[in-house]
This record gives sequence, structure tokens and C-alpha cells, in this order.
Amino acid sequence: MGSLLFFWGEWRMEKWFVYAKKADFKAWGESLGVDPLIARLLRNRDLTEEAEARRFLYGTLQDCHSPWLLRDMDKAAEGILSAVQSGKRIRVIGDYDVDGICASYILTRGIACLGASVDTAIPHRIHDGYGLNEHLIREAAKDGVGLIVTCDNGIAAAQQICLAKELGMEVIVTDHHEVPFMMVGDEKREVLPEALAVVDPKRREDSYPFSGICGATVAYKVIQALAERLGGAKEPSARAGKALEQAASLRETSLDLEKAGKALRDSMEEFLEFVSFATVCDIMELKDENRILVREGLRRLRSSGNIGLRALMQVCSIDPKTLSAYHLGFVLGPCLNATGRLDTATRALQLLSSKDLVEAVTIARDLKELNDSRKNLTLQGIELAVKTIEEQGLSEDKVLVVFLPEVHESLAGIIAGRLREQYGHPAILLTRGEEGVKGSGRSVEGYHMYEALTEVGELLTKFGGHKMAAGLSLPEENIAEFRRRLNENCKLEAEDFVPTLHIDAEMPLEYGSMELARQMEALEPFGVGNPRPLFVQRNLIFRKGSPMGKEGKYGRFTAEAPSGRRFSLTFFGSMDSFLQDLDAKYGEGSAQALLSGEGDFAMHVVYQLGINSYHGKEELQYLMKSYR
Repeated sequence: MGSLLFFWGEWRMEKWFVYAKKADFKAWGESLGVDPLIARLLRNRDLTEEAEARRFLYGTLQDCHSPWLLRDMDKAAEGILSAVQSGKRIRVIGDYDVDGICASYILTRGIACLGASVDTAIPHRIHDGYGLNEHLIREAAKDGVGLIVTCDNGIAAAQQICLAKELGMEVIVTDHHEVPFMMVGDEKREVLPEALAVVDPKRREDSYPFSGICGATVAYKVIQALAERLGGAKEPSARAGKALEQAASLRETSLDLEKAGKALRDSMEEFLEFVSFATVCDIMELKDENRILVREGLRRLRSSGNIGLRALMQVCSIDPKTLSAYHLGFVLGPCLNATGRLDTATRALQLLSSKDLVEAVTIARDLKELNDSRKNLTLQGIELAVKTIEEQGLSEDKVLVVFLPEVHESLAGIIAGRLREQYGHPAILLTRGEEGVKGSGRSVEGYHMYEALTEVGELLTKFGGHKMAAGLSLPEENIAEFRRRLNENCKLEAEDFVPTLHIDAEMPLEYGSMELARQMEALEPFGVGNPRPLFVQRNLIFRKGSPMGKEGKYGRFTAEAPSGRRFSLTFFGSMDSFLQDLDAKYGEGSAQALLSGEGDFAMHVVYQLGINSYHGKEELQYLMKSYR
């Protein structure tokens, strides 16, 4: 429930939507020990019961879901322990992004705790492409591998897994991506690989309560299941039912259960750091257990014992004590991702596994330099993409499909994301790879990109992904038909492409306080699925404005509320754009009047409430995010 507050199409095209969800906020607040406004914010995050709200605020690791609820977890645990028992060589095959790197680290280190002969292979983005391929399978067979365990991939590798079986290897799939399907009449039928076990919360018949976990979390759950089976952690949940009966025989091995269980238990603490890292960087919604895992992981990361992570924080000038989800997603994460984009992701895995500080700092510096190079290449690619869209008249398409043959294929996803942000449309960026055209897509709400690609699957040589993002490859001669068909099938209308700003409540600036701002910190970590709260104040009179920051890019304003009280607003958007909008709305000279302290301009403002800490001092801060 909610209401459309304002929509002025001629000035700053944007819809403001104010939530109007109902609950007894006063009662919730009293029971939870928070301001009624915090209770409203919890309800806005789709929490309908007080118990859910309590878990959101105060949930612990004990509130996370049992790994045994994941379908085939019993088979995965049995398969891994059986391989260890029989002395088989095990290979973990991951992916080249942060999620795949972290998942690979977790599985490899966890299985090594069992005394197994285990190593890791991460595909090369250019030479191998995403996930399992014939080359990796044949290489594993040549190296004498008996069991392959995938992480963050494998669900769409039915053909490759059949080859592995033909070559005498078993495969366990751990993944979190959408399960491929085929249409039989009006029915969707899943197409699962014939693996020893397929652990993926997206499976239709899976009983896991929350399917929005990343690949590293699935890997963590596998290790947790092994720890529980060996008695190194809490007892498995009674809810696991039949899975526990099937797994009971695992204790009848000659493994040193006590030693292996303790090693796993000790490692689980460190693995939480990588789970939080991957969850944020893979843009998972910070709901349900994701929120708990990220919060607990961040707490451990601030005093991490991992030499590689500490070195990366050092070269990126991040004080571990102030580490936040923002730093994971926008500073540290891109450095790990850069290796898989412009070099090889094994370099990032070497960083995480490093035991020498000098070596770790050297690798971390290399990763940061790679990321700086990636940033420059990305800016060039975005400029070329926008130019192509405008010159070819693609901006009217519902789904943007842009072919830039010379752009490095590793940048396709980033550029697609920027195009989606700029145009508000689903965007797919295609480049010319070594074996045909490759691309990445980023979607908008209301457009399921994976299903859209499935509808035109006969035009593609390979594709995979989920609702909001996907990867694909296709013959170059199919590009025009691919673009035409996607747009023809798209059911989105013009209003679906107008950005919507979801606002938590209309709240006078006077209601803000340091105590309220501190209570809102209990809602952290913020991110996808749990955005930082937004409020709206109507009819503020802007009296004065002044540029701030390097080159005056940002702004600080003095605004008068209807009560007559004046407030300072900080604006980290474009000051130049704001002043241009002011002149457009109120006439030439308005911007100069505001800068001179002679403003008298009424506006509605969307803002965030926070605490600004500077040189040991704290002050209440109002951050302006949008205006009308």
C-alpha cells in the first residue's frame, strides 16, 4: 500500500511513492524498545509480524536457516565425505567474480579441514567463459580428479557434467542461479544436470525458506552441514527430517571426527567474513538471513585475521574499524572483481590465501591498480555506448541492446548497469569475444531478464542468470533479430521506465534527533532490499545555498520549514544541475539570488537523517536526496 505523492513530468522526471502500510506502530515500538517511526520503517520493509521485526533488529546466527533444508544437502555432504574417505582428489570450480572467488575459498578451505586432497580452478573470463566448460572438465580428468564441486555455477552445465561422468568423475553442484527450464505446453519444467547432488535454493521443490542467498552462502551452508555431521557445530535441525536419516551413515567413517569437526568449527568464523563480502558484492537483498550474515560478517571483518583482506583495506586506505557494506560493495569488491575482468581471478584467490603480509600488500596493490585501469576503460565504454544509442536511435527501444565490438568483454556488465541507470530501461551490452559475441544484461523491476532470454533461447549459444542480471553469447548475425524479438516480447509500458523513489514517510525536519538517528543505525547494514530510510518534507523555503567540496560540485543549503525553524541541508548531488533546475523553475537569476542569501524558493525535499562524525565531533545531518 502507498500513495503517489508528486509527479511533475516537466521538471526532474521521477515518481515519488510514499509507503502507507498499516500496523500498530506504537505497540511495536513499545515492545521492541524503539521509536514508533522505527516500527514504521520495519513495516515498510515488508515485515508483517512483530516477531519478524524483532528478528530483523536483533537476529543472531542461531536465527539462520538449517543447511539441511536445502534439497540434496544430504547427498552433497555424503558425497564429499565419501570422496575424502576413499582418498579421491577433489577440485572446486568457482567463478571469476567476488561471489565465485569467496565461495571457492570457503569450499576449498573447508574441505581441506577434512584432510582431503583438494585444489581450486577458476575459469578465465576470456579463454574459458563463465562456469564449467569442456576444457575444465578434461583438464580435471587429466589431473586425476575424482570429484568436482562447483560453486556459484553449474546449474546450467548439464552437458559438461555428462562429460565429467563419461570421464569417470562425479560432480556436486552448489549454485544459486536460476534453474534452466523448458516449456511443455504452459508448464515450466526444470532441466537439472545429472549430478551426484544439486544444491541450489532456486530449485522449485526446494524447502529452503529463503532463496535469495548468494553462491558463497550456499558454499558456507555446505561446510556448516559437514561441521554438524561431524559434531563440530550445533546439532542439525529436527526440521531436516529424512535428510538426517539418509546422512546418518556419514558418521560411520574412519575420519578423526573430533579433529575434523573442530577444524571446521574454527574456520566457520572466518568464512562468515567471505559470506558477507560476497552477499553485498553480488547485490543480494539484505533481507532474512542475508541481513544477519552480513552484519555478523562485517563485525568480524573489522578485526579480520585474514592477511589478504587486511592488506586490501590498507592499500585502499580503509580503517577496518569503520568498515561498512558500502566499502565492501564499492571499494574492496571492485578490486577483487578487477582481477577476473582484466587478468585472472586466481590472483584474488592468492590474496585471500596469503600468509605473508609483504606478499599480500604487493598483490593488493596490483589489484587496486587493475581496478583503477578498469575504471578508466569503463568510462570510455560508457561514453561510446551512449553515443551509439543516440546515433542509432536506440533510446526509444524498451530493451536497450548495444553492440560495441571493441569494448573489453569483461566490462559489459558494468556498462550495461550504467546504461540501465541512465535510461531507466533494461540494457544488454554486447562485445566481440574470442568465440563470437558475448554480453551481459542488467534489468529493471518488472522485467525478468533470464525468462526474457529463455523466450529467445534459440538465437543464443549460451545464457544464464536471474531476474535482474544475465550473461549470454550468440552469433553476430543474430544480433538484429535478438534486439527485435526482445523488444517485441517486452510488455513494459512507458510509465514503467520512469524512476520511482520509494519514501518511507512524510516527516517534518523538526522530528529528527540524534537519538532517532542512532536508533536508525540498528537497521544497518543498508543495501538492496533494505535501503537507507527516506523521508519527505513539503514546502521548505530555500534561503541560501553555497557550493562545497572539491571544485564546488556539491552544495549546502539553509532552508526554512513551515514552522519557521531553519535547517542546514547537505547535498551530494550535482550543485550545477540543482542551480539550473532552480532557474528553469523560478526564472533566470534565481540561482544567483540563492547563492547571495536572498532566496525565497519553495520546494519539497526527500532527505535522509544521519550522524556526521568529524574529528571526534558528532552532529545531526540532513542529506537531501531529491527535490521538487
